[in-house]
Amino acid sequence: MICVSLAEPTCDALLKRLKQVAAKADMAEVRLDTLADVESLDLVSLIKDRPCPFIFTNRSSAEGGLFPGPEEERINLLGKAISAGADYVDIELRTDPALRDAIVKKVRETGTKLIISFHDFSCTPEKEKLIDIFDSERRAGADIGKIVTMAAGPQDVLKVFSLYFKVLDEGVPLIAFCMGPFGKMSRLACLALGAYLTYASPARGHEAAPGQIPLDDLRAMVDCLNDTQ
Repeated sequence: MICVSLAEPTCDALLKRLKQVAAKADMAEVRLDTLADVESLDLVSLIKDRPCPFIFTNRSSAEGGLFPGPEEERINLLGKAISAGADYVDIELRTDPALRDAIVKKVRETGTKLIISFHDFSCTPEKEKLIDIFDSERRAGADIGKIVTMAAGPQDVLKVFSLYFKVLDEGVPLIAFCMGPFGKMSRLACLALGAYLTYASPARGHEAAPGQIPLDDLRAMVDCLNDTQ
């Protein structure tokens, strides 16, 4: 599946962009942390009229996000998305355990699926550390684990991709690839290894993370590889 990351500055821009990409995306990630007017976002109406499943993310500054408020407020917005009927929410593994556990409890009372994520914008940890991170996500209550790191070279991509062999034993879906120039093609290749999904930008110049491929380009690549004729 291809999830388009919508990191828009206003609610109006978010709705406009959503209309532009809905036909080609399997899912959409709504980045609450980039919305200057997030409190005016009508979550109930947005979810009710959604053209595809949504992942709600309110990324912390420590992991590349822009949310300016306190942690309790940041997590509370994810709670509101769950109450409104979100398909998925994404919360960082490094979130305060008490706040993270409150979200775990809330999703268990609804139909929302929980992505617990880890991002490293500086490097790729060693393979053993990556395995520990995935195990921690699983133990914390993840329905889907997510590990995204910065690649300094092809060897880092191989470290991250080795996680998919562990997933075969654990039975927990995984999203894992690398950022940056060396990691760019891992955003496509991860699907062949069984990634739950990968992320695309809505258009060139609107990347939410380093190395994101524009939706039109990524959709064309995936469709080409899936063409059996």
